[in-house]
Amino acid sequence: MKKKLLMILLSFLAVQVQSQTFNEYEVSFDNRVHHEANIKVKFADLENKVLEVRMSRSSPGRYAVHEFAKNVYSVKATDGKGKALSITRPNPHQWNVTGHDGTVNFEYTLFANRAGGTYSGVDESHAHFNMPATFVWARNLDHRPVKVKYNVPSGSNWKVATQMKDMGNNVYYAPDTYYFMDSPTEVADFHLRERKVNGQNIRLALHTPASDAEVDTYFEEVIKIVEQQAAVFGELPKFDYGEYTFLSCYVPNASGDGMEHRNSTYVVSGKPANRPLGNTSMGTISHEFFHAWNVERIRPASLEPFSFEDANMSGELWFAEGFTSYYTNLIRARSGNMTKEQYVNGLGGAVSYVMNAPGRKYFNPIEMSYRAPFVDAASSIDPDNNANIFISYYTYGSVLGLALDMSLRSMDNGKNLDDYMKHVWNTQGRDEIPYSVRDLQARLSEYAGERFANEFFSKYIFKSEMPDYKTLFKKMGVTFENPNPNAPTLNAFIRINNGVGQLAQNAIVGSPLYEAGIEREDQIISINGTKLSDVKNVNEIVSKLKPGAKIPVEINRWGQAMTKTVTLQASKNMRSQWDANANAAAQKRREDWLKKK
Repeated sequence: MKKKLLMILLSFLAVQVQSQTFNEYEVSFDNRVHHEANIKVKFADLENKVLEVRMSRSSPGRYAVHEFAKNVYSVKATDGKGKALSITRPNPHQWNVTGHDGTVNFEYTLFANRAGGTYSGVDESHAHFNMPATFVWARNLDHRPVKVKYNVPSGSNWKVATQMKDMGNNVYYAPDTYYFMDSPTEVADFHLRERKVNGQNIRLALHTPASDAEVDTYFEEVIKIVEQQAAVFGELPKFDYGEYTFLSCYVPNASGDGMEHRNSTYVVSGKPANRPLGNTSMGTISHEFFHAWNVERIRPASLEPFSFEDANMSGELWFAEGFTSYYTNLIRARSGNMTKEQYVNGLGGAVSYVMNAPGRKYFNPIEMSYRAPFVDAASSIDPDNNANIFISYYTYGSVLGLALDMSLRSMDNGKNLDDYMKHVWNTQGRDEIPYSVRDLQARLSEYAGERFANEFFSKYIFKSEMPDYKTLFKKMGVTFENPNPNAPTLNAFIRINNGVGQLAQNAIVGSPLYEAGIEREDQIISINGTKLSDVKNVNEIVSKLKPGAKIPVEINRWGQAMTKTVTLQASKNMRSQWDANANAAAQKRREDWLKKK
């Protein structure tokens, strides 16, 4: 009886799918050697009005605007009988089609030569598609289901990997335009590995030159990371179609990147063909999979609904990206992909950077997150002052996640960041209830007490104060010290080219060069009487001096020679180190923090 009912249900669903009107796409690769794809779209059962066809300007996982329409050309449209239709351009991203008979067949050529998480790449080895950079869509038809067919080149051995539902014969299904646009796709002769974890299928579609043995070893490391992340939240998310796919593309002409999606991620590396696979992009693997919880389902309200026509500004990226960044290498340490000592010894650099960055004088973590549309792979040609006013929300949020974890663990009452994240998952993420910053504060109040939560958020989230890292690290069996407190520094990176030095970025507020009135556009000729043409690195000059020393720096500013007096500072760079002599309580906290779950 149950079997009969199941067959009836499946038959009903099949009829429902057949009765729906799809937006239908077809992709061919006849000129792939020149990075072109031919794309056809059929929009049917249309109302008698203008069809507005759009190319996206933003992409899920990115926070800035991108002009994807620039790579679309040879556009034409016909009706259901093959008659050419009129196309007008109301703006650079849109094609208006009129005079149709209820059907529009829209066709264009796409140029794609940047295989990464944001853009697309087509060549003789593969087709690498971030969907918003690849496919047009139609306004007011985004609720319709989508089918896309890939015409795989004859003799190529290309296969298709995507989170979309496989309907057979290289045809894939998405329930609506958003899901389609959130479903990156790799079409290539890739390695495929898969394994059930907690009842769901974890797949690795890896496009790279590598032996089967290398790929087997690599996949085992990926699975260990998956298992350790699932242990943080107590479960895997419920993936659509019961499957999650790592779309890993490691080829010389790719652009290193990672981009999370609902049930998949693009992880991309420009790995040389002859370099062993090793641990390539394993940090990105860890980061992007953590997003399956934190950002895809534990979702900032500011990213909903997602706009494909403009940037979504979010003040929660310090948590969505930053806390994810904190877990990136912590999970690798727990899984054994890196040693615990390596992990601990690598923490201090980021903490020191945020502590010393002048950007905290201008913006708190929420306001740093607001700046994502200006920095998240956004391009412009005019100079900015980000060296002084901006701290990446990835880094800023990561060190705040570290501070929160150490603070909770130092209470010695069983509290930790893992269980706070699990609490946020249970209250916001599992049922996909979007959150605000105040919601995160409320969840911390519920988990660790109102007083603790209010203090943490008021000092470090709504303001730009820094936790007492030295004390927190000590309680965790880690030292946090300046290894060279008497080392002199200009606190600047100076590139020397043809004997002339120049700042790699704007002079940092409060640095010796900033205080002396030297800027990025100045050509530095000599420091303390030594010409830069006589050295390979300015440290050869500065390291021989002492903090507080006043030295002449000769510069050329737009053809005018001048000499500035610069006062050297002492290095403020702090570093973390595994403390072999930590007391028993600190060693216990450290063990609990880093051990495999």
